[in-house]
Parts: sequence; structure tokens; C-alpha cells
Amino acid sequence: MIRYGDFEFVTLAERPALFEAADDLVAAVWPRFMLEDDVAYSRWMPMIRTFPEYQFFLLNGAQIVAYGNSIPLIWDSTLDGLPEKGWDGALLQGLDNHEKGLTPTTLCAISITITPDYQGKGISRHAILAMRSIAAQHNLDALVAPVRPNLKSRYPLTPMEQYVHWQHTDGAPFDPWLRTHARLGADLLKVEPESMLITGTVAEWEEWTALRLPESGLYVIPGALNPVEINREMDTGRYVEPNVWMRHRIAP
Repeated sequence: MIRYGDFEFVTLAERPALFEAADDLVAAVWPRFMLEDDVAYSRWMPMIRTFPEYQFFLLNGAQIVAYGNSIPLIWDSTLDGLPEKGWDGALLQGLDNHEKGLTPTTLCAISITITPDYQGKGISRHAILAMRSIAAQHNLDALVAPVRPNLKSRYPLTPMEQYVHWQHTDGAPFDPWLRTHARLGADLLKVEPESMLITGTVAEWEEWTALRLPESGLYVIPGALNPVEINREMDTGRYVEPNVWMRHRIAP
């Protein structure tokens, strides 16, 4: 049995029966609008079915403490070689590489979801280490992540390019999620300004956010890293999520 901290590590390939509970956890933890990404709609389940050995759980007995998702892909170690469009691009590229029969070089983090009762207790560190171990087991040279800084939603009017340079009192990144990656040795590579695109009608956005959006304009939405653009004349809402590419080197 492999353990990280006090928690048992298993992959979805080993415990496929855990998927339904994991899917429920994702729906319960993430902001509602984050589940409406078009690429995720078409590619999430193909990723799960194609790469179950790259999806994992940290367990406390029968309880899921953390659920991690990742996808192998080809990366040439250059900034320009990172998947275009960040999170969306990584999901598309990983499946495309596989369909073409290409050998991956790198693991890309897709998400880490922590059960609410365990949030703020350092579980994310164990989850990153578990994901790095998956990369090592599959002889991949790096773990890259389009990181979603977890305090950025409190500062939606601050550009991500500015936010990533804010510092904690000890000189580490201000944002706790960026800081966790950095303290585990990750390099900050670059900001991806258009990592995820979520669109919907005005009524859909009002349902997803439980807010009235009475006129066209930019709205600060709970959980969103940037404002959401509402156009009532076109009956559309558009949200572009920025992420931060970070890299963990994997020792050979």
C-alpha cells in the first residue's frame, strides 16, 4: 500500500468504483459555472476512460480526501511549446497525442479536488507529490500544471500578470496554491491569459451564479478569477479564465 501522509493512494484504474463519488465531489466543490466549459463537456469522460491510471485518490479509509486528474502529453520544454489555451488546450492535446499513437513526454495536471472537511490542512501538498509520483512511474520528464490560484477570485480586477508577482511575508508567492507548488520546487513559467472559455445565455449565467444580471456589462462573480462579460442584447455571457503555468521537474 502506498501512502502520502496519513492517506492511502490508489488510481482510478485500481478502484474504478470510486468514480461516481469522485464526480459528485467535483460537482460539490467547484463553482457551478466552472463545470460548463465546452472542452470539458466533450473531453472529460474520454480522458477518464483513456487514462484511468493517471487519475488518483487519497483515501482515509473509505472516504475520498482528494481526487486528482492528469493527462500525459508531449511537451518540448519550451514556453512556446506549452499547450495553447492552457487547461482547455492540455485536455485536447493529450487526447490528440494518444489518438495519433505518439509517446508522451510530460504529465499535465488537470485538477486537484479536496473534500471540504480536509481543505486548509495541507492535503494539496500530498496530492501534488502523488501526481509527481505518477509522472515518475510512467517515465515522464516533468509535471506541468495550468495552476488556478485559489485566492485570485478575491482580486478579480487585478490582472493575473500582476497578481503572480505578489509576495508572501517570506518572499514566496502570495497565493497559497502558487506557494505550495513553489515550495515543492516548481518553476513559474508564464501566465496563460486564456486557459478556459465558458459561455452561456444570460439565463444560464443567472442560474449558475444565483445572481440577477439585469444589464450588459462586466460582473464580479463569486469564484471567478476575472469579471464575466454579459451582453443582454446578444443574450450571451462570456468568461475567460487565466491560469499560471508551473513546472515540476521529475528526476530520472
